[in-house]
Amino acid sequence: MGRDVPRHDRLPGPLVGADWLAARLGSPGLLVLDASVGAHRGSARRIVGARPFDIDGALSDHSGPLPHTMPGADRFTEELRTLGLHDGDTVVVHDAVGIYSSARAWWMLRAMGFDRVAVLDGGLPGWTAAGLPTESGAPAALAERGDFTAAPRAGMFVGADEVAAALADPASAVFDARSRERFRGTAPEPRAGLRGGHMPGAVNLPFGEVQHEGRMRPAAELRAAFTALAQDRERLLLSCGSGVTACVLALGAALAGYRDLAVYDGSWSEWGLPSQDRPVVTGRETEPS
Repeated sequence: MGRDVPRHDRLPGPLVGADWLAARLGSPGLLVLDASVGAHRGSARRIVGARPFDIDGALSDHSGPLPHTMPGADRFTEELRTLGLHDGDTVVVHDAVGIYSSARAWWMLRAMGFDRVAVLDGGLPGWTAAGLPTESGAPAALAERGDFTAAPRAGMFVGADEVAAALADPASAVFDARSRERFRGTAPEPRAGLRGGHMPGAVNLPFGEVQHEGRMRPAAELRAAFTALAQDRERLLLSCGSGVTACVLALGAALAGYRDLAVYDGSWSEWGLPSQDRPVVTGRETEPS
């Protein structure tokens, strides 16, 4: 059986501050995960007791050509049990940049049926700036394996066909979290072989614009940013380069009050492939209709 978390430790929402986490650090039933990726993966410092949620490694599906795609439920269950996750636990995820790949871990856990998860606002930089404790070296040995079991939810991750349908749906909006230069095709893609530009009808909200100094913007500002592009459309599909920063937009949209959200798992790493033969346009995004 999973362990119950005391009622006063229930999460206040999908985002928690350093003070919230610091007051509970080390409590039974609270698991801190470090979802740093790339050059920051396995970084020298982490929050005390944090365990690695390895999006670059075991927590991506490496059977296909696309980066960072979701593993299957059995694999996800095994990896999270190895990290010590119990069904009754509460999880806080951080990364070494601020809010970057931590949002991907948050979305993945929710897509696998686990709702007691939040992102640490400000991430490791905000934590260390507050003078809160970090550690280095290998994580301490687990006291016991977890008993978490994934229960996948349909529709939280979607493929290219669903995105194509959404682009033609007047009730849906497709958001692209890449930089404006990449979206317009005026800057090269970091992954070789991808076309430049964007999906016809997509709108551009670079993921950094939903943050300020490494923290998520207030809910009212987030709602204004999304509404300016989505107008009255409440169904939002989020895309980026490889499905990571799309989840930052998913976090921002959730904080803004949107509920009908999906992340395009393949993102531009799939859509931008010449072999996909999906429509691509360059220049500014299509104006919302």
